[in-house]
Order: sequence, then C-alpha cells, then structure tokens
Amino acid sequence: MQTLVAEHRDTETFARVAELLPGWADVPLYRGRQPRLDTIPGAECPRCEFLELPFVTKREMRENFPGNFLRSGQVLGRLLDLELVELEYTSGTSEERVPVLLGRDWWPRQEEAALRLNRTVAGVLDRWPGARRATLTTPNCNGLVCDSAARQRSERTHGSTLYVNRSRIPFLQEESELARMAGEIGDWAPQFLDLDPVHGAWFALYCEREGIRFPSLQFLLVSYEFVSTAHRRILERVFQAPVFNLYGSTETGHLLMEDEHGRMQPSRTHAYLEVVEVDARGVGNLVVTTLTNEYMPLLRYRIGDLVEPRREGWLVHGRHRDALPSDDGRRVTTWEVDQCFTGVEGVMHYQLRQQPDGRCRLRFVPEGGGPGGGDLRALASRLEALLGSCSPIQVESVDNLPPTPSGKYRLTHPAT
Repeated sequence: MQTLVAEHRDTETFARVAELLPGWADVPLYRGRQPRLDTIPGAECPRCEFLELPFVTKREMRENFPGNFLRSGQVLGRLLDLELVELEYTSGTSEERVPVLLGRDWWPRQEEAALRLNRTVAGVLDRWPGARRATLTTPNCNGLVCDSAARQRSERTHGSTLYVNRSRIPFLQEESELARMAGEIGDWAPQFLDLDPVHGAWFALYCEREGIRFPSLQFLLVSYEFVSTAHRRILERVFQAPVFNLYGSTETGHLLMEDEHGRMQPSRTHAYLEVVEVDARGVGNLVVTTLTNEYMPLLRYRIGDLVEPRREGWLVHGRHRDALPSDDGRRVTTWEVDQCFTGVEGVMHYQLRQQPDGRCRLRFVPEGGGPGGGDLRALASRLEALLGSCSPIQVESVDNLPPTPSGKYRLTHPAT
C-alpha cells in the first residue's frame, strides 16, 4: 500500500474532483479504469476509491495523442480552426517533450488565479490591469511560445509580454547582447520581470556592473526551474524589488505561489494536490489532478517533483531524479543541498554532482571574485555533513555550467 499524505483537510477541492470525475469517464485515457470514474462520487468512501486509481505519467500522455484525450466527435484540427484550443509542448526537462492541449485563454486565467494568492502581486495587478512583463528564460520554451528563431523585438512581443533573451546559455552571451536586453526592458518599462533564475541572475550581475536600474519594476517572478538561495540573493540585491517563486508546469498550469510572507500556497481553484511515497520527514512525490482544463484533464498525474506540505506553506524540494543518496541511504533533496548555500557570498550558480563511488564534486560559477577560502571550507563542510560523506567535497570554480538539452539547469546531479 502507498504511503500517502494528501490534503485531507481540503475537502472543498476534493468535492470538486468528485464532481468532475463522471464527466471524465468518456476520456479515452481513463476508460476502463478501476474503479469506474462515474461510480466514485456515489461510493461509500469516494476518496478511498479515488486513491485506488492508477497514476498518469508523461509516457501515457504521449501515447496515441491526441486520441488519448479527445472525446467522441472531437477532432484536433477542427478545435484548432475554431480557436477553442492551443497546442503546446513541455520543455522536456526529464523526458521527451510532451504535447499539451490547453483550452483557449486557460493559461492566463489559471496564472492570474495563482498570482493573486500573493497580496502584493494582487495589488500590482489591480493597479495596472494588463501589467507589462519582460520574460527571461531559455528560448527553447517560454511557457506558451517558443522564440528561439525570433530576432526582431516585434516578433517577441505577445500582448503585454516581451520575451527578451535569444540565447540558450546565459554564460555565453556577449556584452552587446546583454546591453540589447537591458535596452529593450528599459523601453518596455515592465511592472515585473518573469525570470528563469539562472538567466535572471546572470543578467542582474550585468545590470549591477553597468549601474542599470528599472524604476517601473514592482516585483520579480521566478519560475521555470528550481530557484537557489544564490540566485535569489543576487536578484533581490540588484533589482531592489521583492522576489516571488511561482511553481508549476506547462501540462498542469501553476500549482504553488509564494505569498507576501515567503510561503508557498497551493492554487486550489485549478488543481488538487496529493503527496505520495512520503519519507519520514514528510517529503514525497507530488501528484496532481487538474480541475479546469476540460480538453486535457490530468487525473493523478505524477509531475516528477518532491514537495513537503507544511501547515504554514509548502516546500518545493526539486526534481525526484535530482535527489542524492547519502552515505547512510537517506534521500537528500535539492532544497536541502541549497540550504547549505545560505549566507554564502560570491556564488552565482552551482552544480553538486555525485560520482558512482559516492564522492561529490561541487562546481560553481563565481560572482565577482568568488567566495573567500573560509566560506568555501564552511560550505564544503556543510555539504559533507548533509551527505554523511567521509570523502572531502571537491570544489572547482568554472566559467560556466552547461544546461540540459531542454535548456534548464540541474543544481544537484546523482550518479545515475
């Protein structure tokens, strides 16, 4: 039997799940599942029946697409012609890219619902309806649009959003490219920046060197991948604006939003969250049931991330595949590793990579002159204690770190 921690107090959201299940019984992917979806709401223990349903994975989402989701009489070409749906693709962080069907205007609606969980952000959206944003992330995939081939600013402007960067690897950008980006943002005068943390921190250091400020900024949004304490420290210092984390995925929409007190809050309007295979500390795998995307409802979807629900707010621990085994067999998450960098100056970005024999090598991109020798020794000591390692951590300063094929970065990398 699974070890499970679900949001058992979230009866209102589960009631919405139970209400929707009968309507999903005719989705081809869910036909024939036991128990039958249309019988769960009337069961003596609907939640018990629900927890017996199998998980959905990316493999199942890809197989026979779009026939695995479209109901009888629905044809993808017709839906696209009528502008009822949008066809997007995930970035492919851990597997092949996955096609995703989104109802027209679904993405901005669910995003705004998540953003408004933060009162500071909600106040900005009220004051500036249609608030302008400038987005810096890998051009392989920027949420709903991919602009890797778009050279002109007009091609990278979509409504109130300007997609700024054209380079996949920020560390290889020429100064002239960074200057172009800063000039476009200055002209756009956005109310907020929407940042991949690695791209954002690298750009922030350029702005700091050049004394560039953006007076229009009200806050910074970081998403797309795990945001390190090192990234956040640089962003807060340079841009002098509050930094908020927004967590989700292309296939599920946004699931957690950092509130004005620094706590990650679930967006219950759009998703029901479970945590399964929980360890002794309460950290487990996130499973998502989406509630509002009628064309591609996801039922108990394993998203691939580790989370920890707490009374005051959730913690995102990073990708399941990026967790490191300690010498005594414990699972060490990306979040736990990252906590070792708290208070360490001079690190812009890093990767802790584990070798097959259990030894680890820390490579980092320095900020300015990098951390002092004492800070590096203290950092290595913390990491060794966390991993229970008898072997010293190898530490190396490098000019850049390569991303994964999707353009995203891994802060921690196990041997397998």
